Amino acid sequence: MLVDLYTVQGERVSDTPWQAYPRPQLKRESCLNLNGKWEFAVSEDAKLPQNYDKTILVPFCPESLLSGICQHFPEGASLWYRRKLILPEGFRKERVLLHFGAVDQYAEIYINGTLAGSHTGGYEAFTVDITDYLQEENELVVRAVDDLRSKVLPYGKQTLKRGGMWYTPVSGIWQTVWAESVPENYIRSLDIQADCQKAVITIEPALSGEILLDGKKYPLIDGKAEIAPEDPKLWSPEHPYLYYFTVKTNQDQVESYFALRSLEIKKVGQYPRLCLNGKPYFFHGLLDQGYWSDGIYTPADPEGFQRDIFAMKALGFNMLRKHIKVEPEQFYYDCDRWGMIVFQDMVNNGDYSFFRDTALPTVGFQKLRDTQMHKDAATRQAFRDGMAATVRQLKNHPCICCWTIFNEGWGQFDSDNMYDELKKLDDTRFVDTTSGWFRRKKSDVESLHIYFGSWKKLKACEKPLVLSEFGGYCYSVKDHIFNPEKAYGYKSCKSLTDFNRDLQTLYREKVLPAAEQGLCAAVYTQVSDVEDEINGLLTYDRKACKADGDELRTIAQKLQKAVET
Repeated sequence: MLVDLYTVQGERVSDTPWQAYPRPQLKRESCLNLNGKWEFAVSEDAKLPQNYDKTILVPFCPESLLSGICQHFPEGASLWYRRKLILPEGFRKERVLLHFGAVDQYAEIYINGTLAGSHTGGYEAFTVDITDYLQEENELVVRAVDDLRSKVLPYGKQTLKRGGMWYTPVSGIWQTVWAESVPENYIRSLDIQADCQKAVITIEPALSGEILLDGKKYPLIDGKAEIAPEDPKLWSPEHPYLYYFTVKTNQDQVESYFALRSLEIKKVGQYPRLCLNGKPYFFHGLLDQGYWSDGIYTPADPEGFQRDIFAMKALGFNMLRKHIKVEPEQFYYDCDRWGMIVFQDMVNNGDYSFFRDTALPTVGFQKLRDTQMHKDAATRQAFRDGMAATVRQLKNHPCICCWTIFNEGWGQFDSDNMYDELKKLDDTRFVDTTSGWFRRKKSDVESLHIYFGSWKKLKACEKPLVLSEFGGYCYSVKDHIFNPEKAYGYKSCKSLTDFNRDLQTLYREKVLPAAEQGLCAAVYTQVSDVEDEINGLLTYDRKACKADGDELRTIAQKLQKAVET
């Protein structure tokens, strides 16, 4: 029997959750948060329901405890959300935009019975201009459809039959819904290109105006301004300095920020190293899957991300590999401002084969040509669309230092060309094309997974060496178990003492010698337990930490020293 596990914050979640400003890198004074209780109904077809017989708490998916629904509905069913929308006095300017952080997978937006817009894709933000449909009082209706059967759209680790390393599916609205009012000529987006000396900021459309930073004004010329601070302060996990600025145009004003930092690959001694700000840096990381015991895809409050970041920094880690999921921008902002590097995965689609993608590679068969894999044109295009949307949405965040395209062959196809496509979208970060196995020619790093067997294959080569998954040691903490009847992981420990001894031994006897011989990054599995998986350093409800911080911090210091020599 599965156990309902609540986080401390989930036990006291309010009727108006997630009130934090949802877009920290393009912030306006105008913001109407629409999270809270919505009417909810389910139908088998696309016809508007006659009766909304349930209430759901947005932004939590209906499968979650916090939503109040706690149910996954049949694939292809229509999930209907409804609420009143009355704009506050003085709110409305010339245009009114309705924003959705994410809706899984397909969404239609109705204002007063008229279709105002739609969106396909469950992991990216989208906007609908609802100006022309508004009245004094308005009815806002969202129809969401989720169908995991086709595997065409990116779906991550969701599955209809959860268990092991595959988890409860999510559907519908799972991030903040909000409205803002903007002038006719408003700033739609910012593009920030930065290194260790300067930042080049471009606004779209190319409006005239200026950027204000630390009392100085920088004119926008053709929508672009270059800012080169005196005595530049560089961003790193140890010193996460951010430059906050304001963009002013004739009609609009937004607030944002940038950081100065560089990423490059250099040979240090006899090994190629990943360098941050010109110096070799050991990217000491954890797999972070972004699942929560009570909200599933969404923590009970925005501070949930910050608490995880602080907990992992306290254990000596400086990097999170955001695994097969795109988070709300609050997560990346918290990593930016508190100093946590992110290796960001693209969200997989396509079919998964245990034999092809897990069993054979685990016993050593890790070479496979991928040009003919996952040949369906629609599936390939959906992955490309998702990758492009992920990069567009997240590329201004300095915390992101690496993009991962494919993981363990899941949905993998034509990876050399996909590397080229990603580099056209963003050539300023490291790219791990094939995390785990099925490596081809083009990747910035040599990326391996080791859960079983010999570590001898972890050998330095012409590319920086990255251990992008390993470990997964299990320890079950009483009263903090989601599934008492089943446990999943890669090594079982009988006691907390055994867990910490084995974890420390793994780092001291395997990871540290590898770092001395060319290893540049290591990603331990994982931040927290997730459903059946009990291999986290935190329990699934985040109420207990299994790891000894003093010893792990000492190990972290030794790992950094190892790459400097």
